[in-house]
Amino acid sequence: MKRILLLVSIFCAFKVSAQDYLISFAGTGASTTINSVKVENLTKGTFLTLNGSDILRLNFTTGIKTIDDNQSTELKIYPNPMINCSVLEIFPTKAGDAVITVLDITGKQVAQIQSYLENSTNNFKISGLKNGLYLVNVKGNNYQFSGKLVSNGESRGTISIEKVNVITPTVIEKTEKEDSKGTQATIDMTYTLGDRLKFTGTSGNYSTVIIDIPTTNKTITFNLIACIDGDNNNYPVVAIGTQVWMAENLKTTKYNNGDFIATTSPASLNIISESTPRYQWAYNGNENNVSVYGRLYTGYAVTDNRNICPTGWKVPSRTEWLTMSDYLGGETVTGNKLKETGQIHWSSPNTTATNETGFTALPGGFRSYNGSFEYVGEYGQFSSTTEDTLHPGNTFHCSLSNNLTNIFWWGSMYSGISVRCIKNN
Repeated sequence: MKRILLLVSIFCAFKVSAQDYLISFAGTGASTTINSVKVENLTKGTFLTLNGSDILRLNFTTGIKTIDDNQSTELKIYPNPMINCSVLEIFPTKAGDAVITVLDITGKQVAQIQSYLENSTNNFKISGLKNGLYLVNVKGNNYQFSGKLVSNGESRGTISIEKVNVITPTVIEKTEKEDSKGTQATIDMTYTLGDRLKFTGTSGNYSTVIIDIPTTNKTITFNLIACIDGDNNNYPVVAIGTQVWMAENLKTTKYNNGDFIATTSPASLNIISESTPRYQWAYNGNENNVSVYGRLYTGYAVTDNRNICPTGWKVPSRTEWLTMSDYLGGETVTGNKLKETGQIHWSSPNTTATNETGFTALPGGFRSYNGSFEYVGEYGQFSSTTEDTLHPGNTFHCSLSNNLTNIFWWGSMYSGISVRCIKNN
């Protein structure tokens, strides 16, 4: 009886404090139609993708910690609350057989599965739960832990627990509303007040990034701007203050007029003997690196009057980098605000990165003039067109590190460096 009363108390407290924010999407500029939106919770490290006509419903609590806040490191449940399904992410203290049990609010067992768990992350998909509060219990050899799960679903089908590899389910609740864009859906995402969300809205060849910390129902409006290079690659863009920047590293092999930007063969060739080497490379000569890190360009390629940037865009000057830095609070904090969060691409530590600009700076490393490729994951170097006065004949590079909060500067015309273009005024 005491256990039932405790579960009822938890459930009532959650229901009183729970609220939803509804986020819709619109476009302006080159298109008024949004085809798709990727939503990334930079605070939690989760993401989902929805149609531009859908509604994002942020499930969160105020005054009382959310269920996600109370989760242990051994058992994580998300999304929580769930509609159609959730993922149980289980990290046991040791490998071996374990029993996963789901109990309803009365303490009645509603589902159970026995499975061998590795001493690493194990993922199980749970579905078929009707509306209510549930307790998930995991019991293995000399360990046991549990977590709460709220279901907002109306399922009357069979409850299922199955081992899976995917860990980021998209939960869709269909509605009856239809318009010229087709059936609208409401997509649920767990949200804690203060979480920073990155929205990437796409319409055909156009893509725009917006960072927001929602505090109410709202419409996110993407200003869609063309950013297409000489190879017809399309880039997402992001506004930072009064400036508009590319939100990915440049990866073109051609100048704006269609001329090919040369590359060395082999890629490791020393080019210091050349007077004006205009080259581009994939990091380590591996084309698979281009989709993530873009290409690396010499200062001579960057300053060529044929322009390596898309039409209407240019390589920024040092002054334009500093204008952005001043807007963000100065050079000592700008690195944190530009870098992608986490350690998917940046090496450890990178713990203070916030990416609150949506710039999503990546550590593409660089190619040395002697032919070696270095420091991918550790440094992001970005070209400018401004001459380094301390080292005449070289251009300044805006540099970021995986273990620094600031930006710093160095110059070289021969090294291969990443490029982020800025829109012409």
